[in-house]
Amino acid sequence: MFRDPEDGRFDMSRWLLDHRGFLPVPIIITDPALGNGGGLALAFFQRPHASGSAAAEAGMVTRPNLYGAGAMRTSNGSEAYGVGASLHFDEDRWRYRGGVAKASLNLAYHTPGRRLPPLEIDYNVDGIVSFQQGFRRLGTRDLYLGLAWIYMDMDIGFDVESDRLNFTPRELGTKSSGLGLSLEYDSRDNTFSPSSGWLGMIEGNAYLPGIGSDSAFQSYRGHAYGYWPLGKAFVLGGRVDARWANGDIPFYRLPYIDLRGIGSARYQDTRAAVLETELRWNMTSRWALVGFVGAGRTWGRHNSFSEGGDKVAKGTGFRYLIARKLGMHVGVDYAWGPEDETFYIQVGSPWR
Repeated sequence: MFRDPEDGRFDMSRWLLDHRGFLPVPIIITDPALGNGGGLALAFFQRPHASGSAAAEAGMVTRPNLYGAGAMRTSNGSEAYGVGASLHFDEDRWRYRGGVAKASLNLAYHTPGRRLPPLEIDYNVDGIVSFQQGFRRLGTRDLYLGLAWIYMDMDIGFDVESDRLNFTPRELGTKSSGLGLSLEYDSRDNTFSPSSGWLGMIEGNAYLPGIGSDSAFQSYRGHAYGYWPLGKAFVLGGRVDARWANGDIPFYRLPYIDLRGIGSARYQDTRAAVLETELRWNMTSRWALVGFVGAGRTWGRHNSFSEGGDKVAKGTGFRYLIARKLGMHVGVDYAWGPEDETFYIQVGSPWR
């Protein structure tokens, strides 16, 4: 069951797809923002058969449905647990992605320190997060129109209560409820560890008091990931990712630089952009090495784009093709940025 009949190597494809097995994913956290810690996630796979008599006779399948559950805890007292799913229906004409989580996170907000000395404000957010998104394929193209609802109900506490005075009342909103619209193009050869194709998406979300939000604000994101095979042994990946926000956005919802090697929410403002590239060397049919480098910048409230300094992070890692029929690699990355060094366990692509 755990041997691939083609090469005799350890492989979980049949266990995951034919026997409704699960993939245990250890969570090792070394994020400077959260401290050291760990947890466990379980991923369950289901192979949905394509509809239609011709498709059924051919035994066609769409991308697998994925269900997951996980929990984690870190040394600074942060903890979270939740469930989620990624589903496909009607020969991949419809897609669903969503999840619900309960979290209590101890984080730090860093002021820019332009007119006043920089501050590190320790705070806690504790509450429920829900993300629900549905997609409809447009015609026969790899193009999907999506609708989303995002809801957060968080209690905010500060280690030093007077730190609350650094924010306006609207920046301390505890409830965020927003409706979103997106357009996604997806031509990747697989959703886990692509070797060719593109994923591009633009999305906008409006948070309004009329649908349960404490404050009115808008968030936007545009990102594109490309994958190019270079001969038989190499795959080059590229990522561009921009996020921005307008209105009375809570301080803990501000866009931030999202790169391996940089702590979560370490650099925040109303605008954030990232460029990253990764090269994968498939040394054998199963084992691969990766190297990556990226740069990010924030700007908006505190400085202009030209005044924002670049933050660079880089790293290396290895991969093992654990499920050939899914095209899914697992492995470990080691990354270092301006202040910190950290490890990441990867299941599939690190780009989300």
